[in-house]
Amino acid sequence: MGKRIVILGGGTGGLVVANRLRRSLTRDNEIILIDKEKNHLLNPSLLWLMVGWREEIQIQKPLSLLERKGIRFINAPVLKLDFETKTVLTSQGDVSFDYLVISLGASTFPEKVPGFVEDAFDLYDLSGVKNIRKAIGNFEKGRIVILITSTPFKCPAAPYEAALILSEYFNRKRRDVDIEVVTPEPLPMPVAGPEVGNMVVSLLQRSGIRFTPQHQVLKIDPENKEISFQDEKKLSYDLLIGIPPHGLPPVLKDSPVLGESGWVKVNPKTLETDFRNIYAIGDVTSIPLPLGRPLPKAGVFAHFQAEVVSQHIEAKIKSSSSTKEFDGRGYCFIELGNGRAGYASGNFYADPKPMLKMKEPSALWHLAKVLFEKWWLWRWF
Repeated sequence: MGKRIVILGGGTGGLVVANRLRRSLTRDNEIILIDKEKNHLLNPSLLWLMVGWREEIQIQKPLSLLERKGIRFINAPVLKLDFETKTVLTSQGDVSFDYLVISLGASTFPEKVPGFVEDAFDLYDLSGVKNIRKAIGNFEKGRIVILITSTPFKCPAAPYEAALILSEYFNRKRRDVDIEVVTPEPLPMPVAGPEVGNMVVSLLQRSGIRFTPQHQVLKIDPENKEISFQDEKKLSYDLLIGIPPHGLPPVLKDSPVLGESGWVKVNPKTLETDFRNIYAIGDVTSIPLPLGRPLPKAGVFAHFQAEVVSQHIEAKIKSSSSTKEFDGRGYCFIELGNGRAGYASGNFYADPKPMLKMKEPSALWHLAKVLFEKWWLWRWF
């Protein structure tokens, strides 16, 4: 008798698990993917959409296309998870499971910062990015602030890439625009280490972008266009782009799969939770690293974790074993906006601290990111 695998979330990790399992398991095993959104959105390409290098239709695919492969898609929000009865409650009815993969990502809560919803453009939201595109089209001169409101946040390079891409955009149009990135972090992408962080700061400075670290926002005053920080400092802006506070998806609040971090606790190597046959991958998890910080929230980790989880589920269903483990390896492109990109890669599980190296920006790495975008939207659909 076949098994039923339910996957929550059609983002990076969920998409890979569904595809991998459908190819490796016989059709009497049912694979169901549940997502409240109708489309899979390739988030890294939002930065290109922001400046008009992509259109919305180019960076999305309908999740319903998975049906052609034999993956059942339920377009509905998850309302509750019952681990005792192995049931997912959705707005379209209840779905039982033999195996569950939680790939819901991190949710954003812009309302947690007073004034954010009223006057900040959300860099991590499709409609927010479309509004940035409209706003910069008419922005002739002034100060743009890119504000990171809190940590952790997904895709740690994105705010810095946005600054670099916008700087190049305005330079081409010969507009007098100052750009500043403000963050509570001591350095960009601090988990990656000072070498990578300092190189990103150097890239910002070369483009005339101000980097203001260790500033924790308190509130935004839309009327006076002013940001207030915990140290009583204030900063004015003409256009504000924000990275909103991130947090656990509300459906998992008070869930028994959570750890002390407040995120889903998993085995760092197999991604299985404390509940047998229930796995979690990607941004919804928190995996502590030897240096004390958690693994960054990035799509590359969700992808590699999905490869591990799909093999473990396949092995269990086939009554065999899998030795595949997630080893903490990852990489990241850093777009400069001028047809070049940097590239950082390494092992985040290395002890006593992550071992990463960053390549000098080049046209080759930019091309690699373009090709990855095309490959991704073709490969999984």
